[in-house]
Amino acid sequence: MALWDSSKNMCSMEPTADGSPTVPEPELYRSIQAVLPRETDQLQQSDCFNKGMLRWTLHKKVQKNPASSLSLVWLLIKELEKAERWDSRKCIIPLLHTLMYAIFQTAYIPDELYKRVYDFCKRLLTFPHPYCTVGLSYTRQIKTERFIPGLMYQRMVIAEQRLKTVHYPFQERVFVLAEPEVFSESLVTVVSGDFEVSATSSGQFLNPLDHMRSVVQHSIQAALGDEHCHGPKLAQALKDMGQEVEPYFQEVLASLEQSLEEGVRGEGGVLRSRLLQLYNEILANADSEPLSGGPLCDCPLPNPEMSFHLWTADLDIWRELAKWLRSSSMSEQFSIIEEQEDPELGESPIDMMPCDMTRFSIMSNDSGIERDLPPSTEPSQLPSLDAVSMTGPWEQSKNEQDSKLLRRGGIKMKPNVKDSMVLIQENMEDQASLTGAGGSGGRGGRRGMTLQRRAGSSVMHNPFSKQQRQLTARIVIMGTDRVLGRLAKAYYFFRKREARRLFLTMKVDLQFYYIPVCSPRSPSSPVKENHQQSKGDSCTLGSYLSNVDPWYNCNIKSLGRMIPNLAKMQQASSERQKEPFISDIISYYVRTGQQPVYFAIYFVKISFNIMTKEPVEEVFLTHLDMEFPEFRHIAASVRGDKHRKSSGEVCGAMVSMNYRKVTLSGRDIDEGISVRMTGARINAIPSNEAEDLNCLTLMINETSVKTKNNTVEPPKFRTSNIKIRTLERRSFTVILDRDDSRTYRNVQSIEVSPCVDPGYCVQKTMRSKYKLEEDKDAGLSKYMNKGLPLPINTFAGIIN
Repeated sequence: MALWDSSKNMCSMEPTADGSPTVPEPELYRSIQAVLPRETDQLQQSDCFNKGMLRWTLHKKVQKNPASSLSLVWLLIKELEKAERWDSRKCIIPLLHTLMYAIFQTAYIPDELYKRVYDFCKRLLTFPHPYCTVGLSYTRQIKTERFIPGLMYQRMVIAEQRLKTVHYPFQERVFVLAEPEVFSESLVTVVSGDFEVSATSSGQFLNPLDHMRSVVQHSIQAALGDEHCHGPKLAQALKDMGQEVEPYFQEVLASLEQSLEEGVRGEGGVLRSRLLQLYNEILANADSEPLSGGPLCDCPLPNPEMSFHLWTADLDIWRELAKWLRSSSMSEQFSIIEEQEDPELGESPIDMMPCDMTRFSIMSNDSGIERDLPPSTEPSQLPSLDAVSMTGPWEQSKNEQDSKLLRRGGIKMKPNVKDSMVLIQENMEDQASLTGAGGSGGRGGRRGMTLQRRAGSSVMHNPFSKQQRQLTARIVIMGTDRVLGRLAKAYYFFRKREARRLFLTMKVDLQFYYIPVCSPRSPSSPVKENHQQSKGDSCTLGSYLSNVDPWYNCNIKSLGRMIPNLAKMQQASSERQKEPFISDIISYYVRTGQQPVYFAIYFVKISFNIMTKEPVEEVFLTHLDMEFPEFRHIAASVRGDKHRKSSGEVCGAMVSMNYRKVTLSGRDIDEGISVRMTGARINAIPSNEAEDLNCLTLMINETSVKTKNNTVEPPKFRTSNIKIRTLERRSFTVILDRDDSRTYRNVQSIEVSPCVDPGYCVQKTMRSKYKLEEDKDAGLSKYMNKGLPLPINTFAGIIN
């Protein structure tokens, strides 16, 4: 069957006499072939960058020539069917995401094309993971879109642009958190300008009425097609309406959502008749005679609403989320929370918050009782618990008169078993098959899980997806391993606070994304260069994701390398930026990257050789580095020596290591050794795909072993729990996630283990109150993974 002639039936939203220009199909075909990876390709970094840029250029080309969007969909589904016949699986994920992103923005798609896309996605269910997972997600979307055309576009615009409606009360927000050590002032200016360009259309900011007109236009065209809808006439009528377009917007929403609930098919059904009636009413009010058919207008999909933040010490991301929750203008959000009053407290979470700020809390050694204070401390000198921030020290007012906070009377908030179970259930589908390190207590024994890393979204139904979780916060992290470590720490304390008193968990669905951005390399001395090389890759987690997901490598990892150079490019060019780049990349990432990869967060207890200093409890995500400062020069010489010294020739401090050696069979063994070292590194992220095990890898700086190829390499200890203690009067320094601000000196010992989900800890504590004997896991709890993973979304998860 011949392709639908899109060049004669498409125009832009601005009414014109002629159709919009088109891109020739041969040119589209060449662009698709340039984007696709080949089975024989050994992609270098420059090749990945080119493919990512070509993908962005292809979508921009179609956006400027909307009449070519349908031709692009036809070509993409043909290429997908060809890749299936030739078993070229490397091309399936890139083609499928590109296809769906084009379908989102196409004005009208014939039913025959919908059927071909649906049949292909359904066949992907027989493929191995992750193809079946991605195929299942898109199969559901295409099935719904085929019966109710325009629903995906409508829901995207409503949620991302925060349009008010009772028919679909879901909202989304993209929070971009950048690492201040990487983003200079000039780069921040460029990124902020990119976001401003993204929020405009032809130099003008889009308002809610513009989005409402686009939704009405797209929904009517998607259902009626070019046979019963004249796009330019409809667009002009909607533009002349002004604010009177809102009732029609609400009516279109109600019609589509009602059809979804009733299962009414859009084509030839009640929905199509209702939209045809609305189309005639709109043209009648504009004193324009309804036309039987004509060209259709393109309705570009705007980028989602984004906010850009530098993640400094003063920024509390959870406070920003709470502010967004309070300003979401949905009264039912707070009415539901207010109904969740604890009868023992008599207050709701909202009532306990001051009017000008959101209440947060941290772990404190202060009992809150004045008689427990030291004799030299006055009660008025202590800060109030109402002025505590979760991520940092006590907050102080800029005015001296406000810095002296008074103690308030209060009561202890008791953890609720029901609330703790919500946290467990919220993480159940992600952790049910999540595999990771961390066995049960005791001397060795068989571990109840494998070392394979968990990836991909669960097919289980989320009980909070429609009833309660009407807000989705998409948190995009930009930077190196340092900012990821801060995210892991903030996420851990967030879960810890939510285990005590639920607030954001019941209302907001958190989705995490990561764009690795490294600092630009500047000319430096050979000594500094060797020191930087000894530290290794500063974006370890980003490198891992690019190895397991090639499409992430092409679109995110490679393009993230050019972000630091944008400031220089902008300064060299006198022209103002016309096309958004970073915001387009982020939009594509958050819309199509829905397959998470889970990374275990590790807990570390740091004890000091100063008796008066209390131990510190910390968490890390990627690295833990330890070194003895007095042997730093020896460690540097050993790293630069090609012929590494054997363990008998090494000098350094004597330490004892007790660790649980993990094995592929699951029969972990507790071992203990004493070794002399100048330093060591604990890695939580594998350095290559062959060693992709979800456990810790300990490497000691000086000791070495010979491999089968007679190469000298440091030994690797794979472990899940480890305790290192110095046996001499020397202390060492600990650095977490390569973050100098998280450096601890005068350390005597460290204890590392997988971080336990605070929700599970609270529930276990509540059970232990009714038992005198030692509380052991019972029932289904002994089969649960109690670890706390951090999910980072990618395009495919892990492709083996």
